[in-house]
Amino acid sequence: MSDTVPQAGSEQRAPAGPDPDPAAPAPLEVGLTPTGDAEVDARLERLADADHLATDGHVEVYEDVHRGLRDALTALDARPGPPAPPSPYQSRS
Repeated sequence: MSDTVPQAGSEQRAPAGPDPDPAAPAPLEVGLTPTGDAEVDARLERLADADHLATDGHVEVYEDVHRGLRDALTALDARPGPPAPPSPYQSRS
């Protein structure tokens, strides 16, 4: 314990301003790592919109992101890939 007496006006004070509302939405501040796919990255960034909404508004954002990611995965299945390698087995006729 220190025997020094603080000088007048040197006390630590909380910043002036309104007290934060404990019921107000608070950002989760979860870091996102880019995937390299612009469409997927845009969908993941959309999750930050939920930070500014009350809990009941999160569902709409989550469903939108889920739908977009699902569509991106479906599009991967629809793209033609490289041709299959020839089979080493030849059918005998």
